[in-house]
Amino acid sequence: MSRIRKDYEQSFAHRFLVFVKGDKPLPEEDHLEEWKTRIAEVKETEQTADANYIELKEPDPYEEARHYAQSSGVRVFRRVYYVLAFLMCLMIIGMLIMNVAYMPLFGSEDSPTNNEVAERYLEKGSEETGVVNTVTGMILQYRAFDTFGETNVLFVAACSVMILLFLRTEPENAGPKKPRRRRKKASGTMTGHEFSLLYGTSEDNLSKQETDGAPSCVWPQSVAQEELEPEPDVILQNVARVVVPMIFLFGLYILLNGHLSPGGGFSGGAVIGAGLILYNAAFGFRATRRFFDEKIYDIIKVGSLCLYALIIAYYLFTGANGIDSAVPLGKLGNILSSGLILPINLLVGLEVACTMYAFYALFRRGTF
Repeated sequence: MSRIRKDYEQSFAHRFLVFVKGDKPLPEEDHLEEWKTRIAEVKETEQTADANYIELKEPDPYEEARHYAQSSGVRVFRRVYYVLAFLMCLMIIGMLIMNVAYMPLFGSEDSPTNNEVAERYLEKGSEETGVVNTVTGMILQYRAFDTFGETNVLFVAACSVMILLFLRTEPENAGPKKPRRRRKKASGTMTGHEFSLLYGTSEDNLSKQETDGAPSCVWPQSVAQEELEPEPDVILQNVARVVVPMIFLFGLYILLNGHLSPGGGFSGGAVIGAGLILYNAAFGFRATRRFFDEKIYDIIKVGSLCLYALIIAYYLFTGANGIDSAVPLGKLGNILSSGLILPINLLVGLEVACTMYAFYALFRRGTF
């Protein structure tokens, strides 16, 4: 327990405190010399205390790395490494030049590309696949399993980006939460009033967040993230209202005509994905979520890949056993032809469009 000195009321500290409070003016005495004396005594005491300690300097990692790099052993190793790397590059360049020199001339009959496989694609491709576009028949019929692997690469890439960048948020249409019973306050806990005093949040707002289904303190608030978005551009919105429907229509045309003309799932999906990105850039994430949110993305992304896997399994089963496909090829040149190639084009296009939009949304905002 602290005690007060008997002569405290006559001390300079007490008289100065009374002067600061305004109770009575400070006596007209010159205390400048007294302050200088006290400051000098404090400085001398601090210097004496610091003299009893040794100041330790923290090692600089950059200086240590620089010193290590300048040591003799490391310098010799770096020189040997540079020489070996240069010789390795020269050897690889020489091998590539020799291989190019022994390649057949372009258009030569002895070229490896002029074989029975390419001849089969060109001569019987339309008859066996029912497509006019030979490239589409080749990648979606003869090499359908390879194209399925490429689609899996897109799926895995989108999943990897989601794992690294995805921020989980509560859905906006979440219903009201059930009121929880108030438990007896335990020792060492804070009440809502104490929490509001400490963090600047009123009890009404806390209760409203608990009952209205607003994002809790555990989940990142999507509203706060949307406030960081730039203001929508009126010119871009007016242009997007005209251009985006045309982009979607053109992308759908490329998907549906991939077996009849240049196009297909990859190019059509890229066009549709570009339309989604343009719509999002013009109207924002909240407007895009009205028709394309996380749930729809999951259904389309996973559903397309699963259906594509079933079609590939059917192709492998019928082809390995020499069974004719139950799906007719149709009339060559019609929109409803080519058997299962048209559905594959649609599934690949949906997969590509979802992947493009997922990359854009996740890298920009961390969610859909």
